[in-house]
Amino acid sequence: MKTVSVCIGSACHLKGSYDVISKIKEYIEKNNLENEVILKAAFCTGECTKAVSVIIDEGPVISVNSDTAYEFCKKYL
Repeated sequence: MKTVSVCIGSACHLKGSYDVISKIKEYIEKNNLENEVILKAAFCTGECTKAVSVIIDEGPVISVNSDTAYEFCKKYL
């Protein structure tokens, strides 16, 4: 089971974190990954320059936006 945490702190919120969450959620549902992926919101990851910051499990911060969300999902989920 993978845990995907999307930052919803100030910088990420302004850069569209809720759109990213929606796109990841949509991808999870379309690909029947509900039993394999936990999607969570997280407060500041400390990587505001990479907004929207996304972390899988305890991995590195990945910069995602609404245009690259599906690409992110295909690569990491």
